[in-house]
Amino acid sequence: MIDDSATGPAGQPAGEQAEAPVRGSTEQPTAPVERRPAARAAVLRGTHADNTVVLRGHVSTAPTERQLPSGAVITTLRVSVARARTVMTSGSGQGVDWVDCTAWSARSRRSVSSWQVGDAVEVTGALRRRFFRAGGGSSTRLEVEVISAKRAPPSGSG
Repeated sequence: MIDDSATGPAGQPAGEQAEAPVRGSTEQPTAPVERRPAARAAVLRGTHADNTVVLRGHVSTAPTERQLPSGAVITTLRVSVARARTVMTSGSGQGVDWVDCTAWSARSRRSVSSWQVGDAVEVTGALRRRFFRAGGGSSTRLEVEVISAKRAPPSGSG
C-alpha cells in the first residue's frame, strides 16, 4: 500500500502547485494547493532578567581554578542551599541542595577565590547547561554561571 498522506492533488508533494495541462490536452487543471511559508526558528534574545539565579548558602566544595582545553580559565565550587519546604520536598528527608557554580570572568573568579568550605555566601548568576567531552564521550552539566558573588552574613544574624 502506498502512503500518499504527504501528497497533494494529482500526487504532487504537499505544498506544491499542480502543473497546468499541456496545450491541446483534455486533462483538467487541478486547483492550486495552498503554499504556506516555511516555519522559522524562533529567535530568542534574552536579558539578564530572564535567567537570574540567586543562591544564599554555604560553600561545600572549595573553589578550584583550572584551564579548559579551549584555553578558558574557570573557577568551580559547590554551594549548599537550605531546602525550602514545598509540596515537592515535603516528603523528603533531605534538608539541603547543592549547586555547582562556575566563575568564568576574571572578576567573578577573584570574588570566589578566597572562599573556604563553610563560608556563608551569596551568588548571583545564570543557569547554564554546559556540554563537554569526558572519558571518550560527551557529557553535560547544569550549573550556575557566577556573575557576582559576595560573602554573606550567616543565617539568623543581623
